[in-house]
Amino acid sequence: MISEESKARFAKEVAKYPADQKQSAVMACLAIVQQELGYVSTESEEQVAAYLGMAPMAVHEVTTFYNMYNQKPVGKYKLNVCTNLPCQLRDGGRALEHLEHKLGVHMGETTPDGLFTLQQCECLGACADSPVLLVNDQTMCSFMSNDKLDQLVDGLRAAGDK
Repeated sequence: MISEESKARFAKEVAKYPADQKQSAVMACLAIVQQELGYVSTESEEQVAAYLGMAPMAVHEVTTFYNMYNQKPVGKYKLNVCTNLPCQLRDGGRALEHLEHKLGVHMGETTPDGLFTLQQCECLGACADSPVLLVNDQTMCSFMSNDKLDQLVDGLRAAGDK
């Protein structure tokens, strides 16, 4: 399932650590898997575990702990809305509800066209900028009013249709 090219990339990551600590490369290996497959499946977790000499459950614990690892296929644009308490107090929940309505899906679902997956997440470290969301685990969007959320979705939709 995991390509030889990805396994070669695993080897480069493992080489960064002492030989008896190769499990330290687990996060990097999971990121490589996700880049190749689009998500981290149970089967790929098992392959990473075997490669690193870890128990599959230990790899699964890493996959499920961090938001950045998708455990199933997601849309082209993954929107993670912070709903931790400080953000909830500053309209994080409202932003999530607005996106559910705008996209026509509930939290945890992907739009029928495959463009958007809507998720909630824990702290993004920008409580003072709430409501905040993270696009594709890379781009932080702050102070997201309903108008700004609409502009974001409309812009991504237009880009995704190209």
